Amino acid sequence: MNQRPERNCPDCETPSDSTILDALGSPVSRRGFLKTVGGTAAAMGTAQLLPGVLPAHAAPSAKSSAETAVKALYDTFSDQQAAMICLPFDHKLRHRINANWKISKVTIGSDFYSNDQQDLITQIVKGITSEDGYDRLSRQMKADGGGIGRYSMVIFGEPGTDKFQWELTGRHLTLRADGNSAPGAAFGGPIVYGHSPEDPAKNLFYYQTKQVNEVFKALDAKQAKVALLEDSPSEDEVELQGKKGKFPGLAVADLSSDQKELVADTLKVLLGIYREEDVKEVMSILKKGGGLDSLHMSYYADGDLKGDKIWDVWRIEGPSFVWHFRGDPHVHAYINIGLKA
Repeated sequence: MNQRPERNCPDCETPSDSTILDALGSPVSRRGFLKTVGGTAAAMGTAQLLPGVLPAHAAPSAKSSAETAVKALYDTFSDQQAAMICLPFDHKLRHRINANWKISKVTIGSDFYSNDQQDLITQIVKGITSEDGYDRLSRQMKADGGGIGRYSMVIFGEPGTDKFQWELTGRHLTLRADGNSAPGAAFGGPIVYGHSPEDPAKNLFYYQTKQVNEVFKALDAKQAKVALLEDSPSEDEVELQGKKGKFPGLAVADLSSDQKELVADTLKVLLGIYREEDVKEVMSILKKGGGLDSLHMSYYADGDLKGDKIWDVWRIEGPSFVWHFRGDPHVHAYINIGLKA
């Protein structure tokens, strides 16, 4: 695979005073642990990714194209390869999320993988994305990390059973495929995307910011005052709160029918980079979690890059849904969608 030197990312560096070493010897920020009730899952490291989730009906399966490629890849591994990049399903690394880390020290473009195995990894990525999504994420990986060859992957559990997950991580990207091994967790768990071009307004996901700001422009003055907040939360604060949660910003339930329709269209735009099966699962989870009316939209004044009141940091959140987008100074987006009992 063609590679170019990986660029440093000062805004993504793991602070030295908050670093732990994972089981493979790679540094991972303590901030990368997903919070759970009481923090016990983060402390134990082996708890379920989303405790108490409920099943959703529409979801990928072990027979979906990406998962089929995961099984095909797994079946090609030598004992030496499996020992390096295959881990138990409940391994603590599956519960971590960060905008810039490698889940394995073995990179996809290294000679550790054969050409055929690298092709299968590419097929997995194609399988979990739309045509547009694959194009965007391929360009993002090339621009930010030097190409998919600079990223790393791990398989948890055993593909072909009811407990497995393939996960890719690297600079500004986390992707998963699990055939619904984590029921009620869209995408198999929290995911990340991002981009850091020299001009932030030219990032590959600026179209999403423009679409979300179309909702803001449709608000009246009273609604806009509720939606626009001063200080944004930490980008990785994406714990699902459930129906008893408190959410920032403006409740979609308080919008007019036309405004709600614009929100629905906006969700379609945001989800457009992912495969149809995952999108259907997201919408099923959203419906079970209270529907569109359960969501809140917030925009943050501390993230206005050009002073143009196109809010570059925004968040959509509800009981079963968190989409946090930080466009300042470049894009980090954290997504966590799932059902809590």
